[in-house]
Amino acid sequence: MLGLTSIGSLIVALDVLVVAAALTTIRQDLDASIEQLEWTVNAYSLSFAMLLMTAAAIGDRWGRRRTFAGGLALFSVASVACALAGSAPWLIAARAFQGIGAAVVMPLAMGLLGAAFPPARRGWAIGIFSGLTGLAVLGGPMIGGAVTEGLSWQWIFWINVPVGAVAIPLVLRKIPESWGPVRGVDIRGAALITLAVLGIVWGVVRGEGAGWGSIEVIGSFLLGALLLLAFLAWERRSPQPMVPLSYFRNRAFSSGNAAGFFLTAALFGAVFFLAQFMQAAFGSGPLKAGLQLLPWTATLFVVAPLAGRLVDRIGERPLVVTGLALQAVGMFWISQVTNDAVRYAELVLPLIVAGCGVSMAMPAAQSASIGALPREAVGIASGIYAMMRQLGGVVGVAVLAAVFAAAGGYASFTTGFTRALFCCGVLSVLGSLSGLGIAGRRRRDPGDRDTPQERVEELV
Repeated sequence: MLGLTSIGSLIVALDVLVVAAALTTIRQDLDASIEQLEWTVNAYSLSFAMLLMTAAAIGDRWGRRRTFAGGLALFSVASVACALAGSAPWLIAARAFQGIGAAVVMPLAMGLLGAAFPPARRGWAIGIFSGLTGLAVLGGPMIGGAVTEGLSWQWIFWINVPVGAVAIPLVLRKIPESWGPVRGVDIRGAALITLAVLGIVWGVVRGEGAGWGSIEVIGSFLLGALLLLAFLAWERRSPQPMVPLSYFRNRAFSSGNAAGFFLTAALFGAVFFLAQFMQAAFGSGPLKAGLQLLPWTATLFVVAPLAGRLVDRIGERPLVVTGLALQAVGMFWISQVTNDAVRYAELVLPLIVAGCGVSMAMPAAQSASIGALPREAVGIASGIYAMMRQLGGVVGVAVLAAVFAAAGGYASFTTGFTRALFCCGVLSVLGSLSGLGIAGRRRRDPGDRDTPQERVEELV
């Protein structure tokens, strides 16, 4: 059970950032524009974000094992389509279907774990599951670089196929079926928020190419805003809303989600450009570019566990505010040193500073948002946080790419890169300011076991 659910989570998490080190090769091979590279990343993240909660509700109703296996099958088929892509539009469409499969796999994997393990063993299982998922995110650029350089960029997708072919029959044979409480599936809400975000992101992506005052861009922003208002109106009167808006009256919940949104926006945007910068500035191959990011990504192993232990001692607010401030310092630092000719050694320290910051803030922001609500709302709260985090990644890549394109794009790579990383710092500052709204550490009675960390462990 633990092995099969972790494998599903691992390949899904890996594909969030595995394309980072391959973007330069994909751009050259498919003659892709900066807009198309954005959608190669964002098509996956957007469909992943928008369908997470709907997929979880469907799995509770139809059977978690069956739905989980179906998600793996869709993910594997979409991976084949990605590997066979002969053009950027084809790759983007296939990545969107990959994201749908990922949205099914991730919440159902956690649901199956929760049903299979008793409370005494559940924390141990979640720890291993989360550690493997974090390892996939950490190793995404490095693994993508190794596969791209050793084989070809298509193999970053082909490797999912044998994994799915082995895992699906084992899931159907070895994992017992389980169901959750039957919940309504808010299809209308999911469709409205998906189209609203798509409209806004489309406007940001097309702003530089079509002109910020063009009918296309203004119409996209206007349509996105109207659909967002329609979504909010629908969620207010829906009997079983996808996102209960009343939760956002809780300041700590809203602040934790806002901090997670800006954190991931800066993180995904930085990964999108840093791997390309290593190849453009230093002539690194995809593998070396992934390895050059290790001072940034490897801090997750050291800092995140320590931050998780500190949450109950000092509260989430200091960790979120300080962590995102450190990430901002690192991003501003990189944007300054890359203005002129730079040696890789000059980037190591700011990469470590930024990595320590994001590793400190990440578990604290999740704990703040999930721990702010009553225990019975933990499942929906964790789903909302995961959705906001993925949406942050979509917006971050879109905004930074717009800044990059406005500065000249690939024709003036260094100028565009420095401005994009400065924008990363601004997003991190906004996240740090959002963290100020998180409540301070509350005093607990000796018998009170309802800690934020324990609530996180209940998310399954």
